[in-house]
Amino acid sequence: MSQKPHTPRGLAVPSGRVTRLARMGGLAAGLAGNMVLSGGKQLASGQRPKARDLFMTPSNAARLTSQLSQMRGAAMKVGQMLSMEAADMMPPEFADILSALRSDAHFMPPKQLKSVLSQSLGESFMKRFKRFDVHPIAAASIGQVHRALTTDGRDIALKVQYPGVRESIDSDMRNVGALIRMSGMLPNGLDLAPMMEEARLQLHEEADYQREATYLAKFGALMDGSDAFVVPDLHEDFLSSDVLGMTFLKGIAIEELAQADQHTRDHVTTELIKLVLRELFEFGLMQTDPNFANYRYDPKTNKIILLDFGATRAFALDMAGQYRSLLKAGMTGTREDVRAALLDIGLYDRSIPDHHERLLLDLFEMAMAPLRSNAVYDFGRTDLLGQLRDAGMDMADDRSYVPLPPVDTLFLQRKIGGMYLLATRLRARVDMSDVLRPYL
Repeated sequence: MSQKPHTPRGLAVPSGRVTRLARMGGLAAGLAGNMVLSGGKQLASGQRPKARDLFMTPSNAARLTSQLSQMRGAAMKVGQMLSMEAADMMPPEFADILSALRSDAHFMPPKQLKSVLSQSLGESFMKRFKRFDVHPIAAASIGQVHRALTTDGRDIALKVQYPGVRESIDSDMRNVGALIRMSGMLPNGLDLAPMMEEARLQLHEEADYQREATYLAKFGALMDGSDAFVVPDLHEDFLSSDVLGMTFLKGIAIEELAQADQHTRDHVTTELIKLVLRELFEFGLMQTDPNFANYRYDPKTNKIILLDFGATRAFALDMAGQYRSLLKAGMTGTREDVRAALLDIGLYDRSIPDHHERLLLDLFEMAMAPLRSNAVYDFGRTDLLGQLRDAGMDMADDRSYVPLPPVDTLFLQRKIGGMYLLATRLRARVDMSDVLRPYL
């Protein structure tokens, strides 16, 4: 099935709570109508369709993507999470269409942009710039980014939050949760509430630009003098609840390195994996959003640019020790050692049925394959992600037990999964034993 390319355009963000509620209600009604129509056709032909199959159709995916990309805010952010983290559990057609949510979002038209900037920086805000590019250089779920030159000569990137995003997070999350329940994709017995509540809290944190500014400055200090990474400088005179100013750093999208030489791909991937380990074992602080847009590459300096610290999370002190034990068990220990480490972390509990525990341990052993390799591991010559996807689908089909790990673990697993995906996309070769050695 062919898909029309996603073309970002200037569309006003629906900012009122009532307006957004009406949009979500219309979306739910449209999706439900498609499910009823498709279900009726299948019943007439003697089939017994499942709600999940009726929901995950190309037409529903197209409708969902279009509406969420227009609404932006928390509604679109949850769609992005689904497209990244659950894509391997979805039919290919559905995953392909949802992937459009990872591209640039529609952006605010100039009139709405001017209104936001006037409220944040004052009516005469344009006097502070020699040049201000009205067309954004990036647009995402919570805000868009503009390049500007200040009157004192600073080349800055100005992050501008969409109006009404913070105020609509709670209602958007309730409505998206209702859509997920309607879809029939949830395993029996899974209580979605804790997961959605944590996602709600994270979105409030990501929409707090004052908080993000603190972590931007903190990571800037942590990366100061690094040969591998650079972080934009914070410009506090362009900081408010809706605006975040930082130094503009020129670079290319990290995915473009898929066409680079092998050495560059290996270097970048190795450094990013090392950074995840440092975040866990040294900093106790991690930027947990694995979206590839958070990384860019500067070919001139051979440095990786780190962006977007809204999803930064501090980990509990004992978490590093638990994961160190898990790594040791996974690399050199027995299956029982692995089981004990997984139980200690809370990835599952002792109530798990034996057959489900076997599936989970098998899945973990697959994921440990790159770490156990005594030689350089070639992510480009393995079907590891496909194997993990198939094993994950087997677990999803077995709904007798639904483990819900601690929230910190979920965020860490999300970041690790993102690194696996990036390493595979870049077809990188990494000496994992050498990378891990300092932390074992």
